[in-house]
Amino acid sequence: MFLGHFAVALAAKRAAPRASLGVLVGAAQLLDLIWPPLVLAGVEQVRIEPGNTAFTPLNFVSYPYSHSLLTSAVWAAIAAGAYWVASRYLRGAVVVALAVVSHWLLDFLTHRPDLPLYPGSGGCAGLGLWNSVPATVIVEGLMFAAGVWLYAAGTVARRRAGAIGLWSLVAFLAVIYVMNIAGGAPPSAQAVAGAGMAIYLLVAWAWWFDGRREVTGA
Repeated sequence: MFLGHFAVALAAKRAAPRASLGVLVGAAQLLDLIWPPLVLAGVEQVRIEPGNTAFTPLNFVSYPYSHSLLTSAVWAAIAAGAYWVASRYLRGAVVVALAVVSHWLLDFLTHRPDLPLYPGSGGCAGLGLWNSVPATVIVEGLMFAAGVWLYAAGTVARRRAGAIGLWSLVAFLAVIYVMNIAGGAPPSAQAVAGAGMAIYLLVAWAWWFDGRREVTGA
């Protein structure tokens, strides 16, 4: 899941209008923000295996600390607690926690059974939506369109940068998504993890333009 996580963040702005979109994107993508450094450090493992699923050539061999159900709940509690301490915005803290957990749930929908329930667990979970490219694109595309609509309808640009920032991010994410589908397998696991670090920049991008928009209450 890629666009779906951003869809959750965009839609979550309606539930927690005082929270920055950057915070919400960071929450919805937190597991994927933790994962690349762990792969680069050799703590977690991913392999390039074309045909692993129809949608992606990545074989997620081991990622119990970033992507198990139990650690997802732990990361959610940490993120929500940190946000509440920083903002004293309880609704925002609850939404942050739910956004973090939503990442595992959406991955559970798309991944083959490779998501651990807890570090060291013998069983893994996953419904395997990635086994069908058309189904994956339809589900993620509809989710992303709904998220963009909810965010755009509930906020208005105070400055031109607020509009340009939003729609340029939407276009960028759509292009990246298409390139991932049409492109070949990445050269190495390290390249995948290195590219994953770019999500940090997307968090900053969302924070930047959201600060130039205001909630309309629509």
